Amino acid sequence: MTPPRLRPALVTLSAAALLTVASAAPAAPVAASPAPARSSVVLDWYDTTAETVAAAGAPTQITNSRTWAISWLAAARATRQAPAGVDRGAFQDAALASAVHDALVALAPARTEALDAALDRTLDAIPDGYAEERGVAAGTRQAAQVLAARQDDGLDPASVNAPFTVPPAGPGVWQPTPPAYAPAVQYGNRLAKPFLLERADLFRLGPPPAVGSARYRADLAEVRAYGAADSTVRTSRQSETADFWFGSSLTLYTEPLRVALARSGQSTDRRAGLVALFHAALVDTQIATSDSKYAYLRWRPVTALRTGTIDPDPAWTPRHITPAHPDYPSGHATYAGAAETVLTALVGARTAPFELTSPTAPGVTRSYTSWRRLTSENVDARVWSGIHTRSADEAGVVLGGDVARYALDHSGRLFGRL
Repeated sequence: MTPPRLRPALVTLSAAALLTVASAAPAAPVAASPAPARSSVVLDWYDTTAETVAAAGAPTQITNSRTWAISWLAAARATRQAPAGVDRGAFQDAALASAVHDALVALAPARTEALDAALDRTLDAIPDGYAEERGVAAGTRQAAQVLAARQDDGLDPASVNAPFTVPPAGPGVWQPTPPAYAPAVQYGNRLAKPFLLERADLFRLGPPPAVGSARYRADLAEVRAYGAADSTVRTSRQSETADFWFGSSLTLYTEPLRVALARSGQSTDRRAGLVALFHAALVDTQIATSDSKYAYLRWRPVTALRTGTIDPDPAWTPRHITPAHPDYPSGHATYAGAAETVLTALVGARTAPFELTSPTAPGVTRSYTSWRRLTSENVDARVWSGIHTRSADEAGVVLGGDVARYALDHSGRLFGRL
């Protein structure tokens, strides 16, 4: 049975409790505005993490999400360990820099030189003395402990893309998709060790609409019309939305999370906790996504439209190339639903306007004031790309929200033993 959803009020309370555990400072206002420009070790190391993942990251998104989660979980744990009698600010800056540095060096050794230089810059700005020394030691210790706890967790690229045997073709059954007809990917996610979920299938979705049902027919008709490469009904704005959200969710949500981090007004340890919880929840969301995908093995629209029994069109082609895994649910939608849930719980539903660009829509800049709009655009984009049904997108938002609420409600466990 699917566990009941947690009430939003309890989730918010639990999230607040997590951050209170990390710091005795008062909570920041929900409707945050841009803070005055100033040097921030938190933002410096956020940017360093993003640069490291971009330059030396793994070919699998969930592995890179793991890198973020491990690095910032170590930082969150280290920054709350300031002993009495030290300059708390100096201790926390040193602890965060040391923790993220050591974790990233272990996970992306090709970037060691750049990471060492970044650490030197941070420590050069901190007064020498006991607080700095203790902070560096705490960061080193926590990085080692989290890395050890997550060793062999099944989130390395080879494990993520574990071999999958494709079942015989049949109505609704996933098959490799054109043009490459590549083997299935991400099957191994469902076998990996979550950060907080008790098991991968804890929030497994109910089945997708039955093949031939009214909802199935409506879904297919929408993708046929709006998702085709040569669609005559998709508007230029809809095409732009499809292109904008076609890239990696991890890449596309790096800037929104940074905006939330910069505007939170919270202490160093609370902000480190925000980044850690966000990425731990998103690792678990990707694990749960793979579980539902490979439990139901629903075929992609391109297969249904080319070979199905409803007005088959062997030449139908989607706007974007279909990823090599099942339709239901959409991974972009689960990611968006989880991200929205975490950000809303920890920093509020709305913020001052911020701009966002996308590597898959060069020259396009969009402005946002809420996390919900990111989610709604993801849902539409996957239909207008021709690679998902709306049912798969909407179910994905539900699954992502369920996993994120669970992570928020159990987030205190992140700051003890894994």
